[in-house]
Amino acid sequence: MVVLVKPSPQLGSKAMDGNQHKAEANVLLLGAENVGKSALTVRFLTRRFIGEYGDIESIYSHIDKTDGREVALNIWDSLYPQSCETTESISDKQLQWADGVILVYSICDRSSFEVVRKQVQLIRQTRKLSASVPIIIVGNKRDLLHQRAVSSEEGRLFALSADCGFFEISAAETYHGVLLVFHEILDLIKESRALKKGMVGIKGIVRSVSAVFGKKRE
Repeated sequence: MVVLVKPSPQLGSKAMDGNQHKAEANVLLLGAENVGKSALTVRFLTRRFIGEYGDIESIYSHIDKTDGREVALNIWDSLYPQSCETTESISDKQLQWADGVILVYSICDRSSFEVVRKQVQLIRQTRKLSASVPIIIVGNKRDLLHQRAVSSEEGRLFALSADCGFFEISAAETYHGVLLVFHEILDLIKESRALKKGMVGIKGIVRSVSAVFGKKRE
């Protein structure tokens, strides 16, 4: 079972429209240690599940096809620094790079859920509203329901309150749920860029109208 909540469209940072032959999107994965960020990424890229990973931070490049269009997808699988303050867990470089963010916690580890709470707050405070980044929150390890420490309802309600997407999945059990997560963040990035493009067009019209009426008043 995959639990999904969709946020409202946010404003993006780069152009990705129908005039481009191949779109590009940068997706940043955040979250505490041992929540399955790398497993989620590798599951999406290879369909294989690998449970154990070392302390490796990587950026993967992948060509994906959605709605008949190819997308050059870059995935930054980040590390959560040991014994860090919340303000040090996400760098300005990461936030400037990211077109969309996936925040992962383990449903078996309440502390990892609290890390996600703090990171959402940090992202919202750091990014200006006009350049807000789409966020999806993922509760991983749904296959370990007997060890659950964070309810599905709590995760869903937090995502709603923070205007984030929400999935609860098991990267270990199914590829389909992981695929839905990445395709949803691509859809949100596309929506946010279309919204930003529309807002730029509206501002241009307003400026033109103001200039015309300004001349008439002279």
